[in-house]
Amino acid sequence: MCFKKFISLSRNIKYSATIGLLLIAGTAMAQGHGPLYGLQTPTLAKGGVDLNVAGMSLGTENETSYMLRYLFSYGITEDLQVNLTTPTMIERHDNTPRTRGNSNMPANGDIEASLWYRFFSNAFGVGKRFESTAIVGVSAPTDNERGQVNVGNSVHAAVSTGYASRIWYAWIGGGYQYYFKKNNERLGDLPYASAVVGYRPNIFMGDYPKPDWRIFIESLVEFPGNNKYSGQQDYSGSRSTKVLAGPSFLGLYGAWGVSFGALFPVVQDLTPGTIKENYRIAINLSYWL
Repeated sequence: MCFKKFISLSRNIKYSATIGLLLIAGTAMAQGHGPLYGLQTPTLAKGGVDLNVAGMSLGTENETSYMLRYLFSYGITEDLQVNLTTPTMIERHDNTPRTRGNSNMPANGDIEASLWYRFFSNAFGVGKRFESTAIVGVSAPTDNERGQVNVGNSVHAAVSTGYASRIWYAWIGGGYQYYFKKNNERLGDLPYASAVVGYRPNIFMGDYPKPDWRIFIESLVEFPGNNKYSGQQDYSGSRSTKVLAGPSFLGLYGAWGVSFGALFPVVQDLTPGTIKENYRIAINLSYWL
């Protein structure tokens, strides 16, 4: 009888441990199922750590830039997350287009710290939820000039809302980045908006240790303002309009994640002197502790 109780207890412990591992894996997947470029809503669990290394390239009609970026994220609570990202510039643009690399990484030489606060979350079914997240950040440049304009510090704010389930995902959001003056010159501001739709094929609905993939169609609209040069007339009231769209893919396996994708211009209604873009490419490797 004691032996049977011991066997039963061992089976219960093994079953509980297996469920625990699946929950841990599921938590990591829930934290990392966002898009590559667009604004998203998921935040880390309390005490969770996310390490990212990203490679980015932006091509224009004149030149191409390459950059590595490192991101450290920590979950203060399950709804409040802090991020710090730093760059390694491999090849800079002489006249870098103002844009965001993605929802929590600049696409230029800025060092940025940010807070994500998920202020609304409603789980109304198994694996289904609506949620909204606000983002605020500050950044400091690692270069003195961009396009012959002195670069100052900047602030960034954004909000996103969306739906996530085990199969379908959708997020919409908007943000604004403002650069402060330096030596009476200022980079133009950047209002922008994003919309993302994602799909998880049935073949990837299995639990860990099976690999898990998601497909996203992402779109981005930007309205960069003109730079203000010292001693010149301020044309900050006029701004360009850019619409970009493209696919991205997210793969998850245990605590590891990899995402990659590209955006291509659909509309470029630019002010005089603004350089046209040809593409944006990015790949991101993540590890959750």
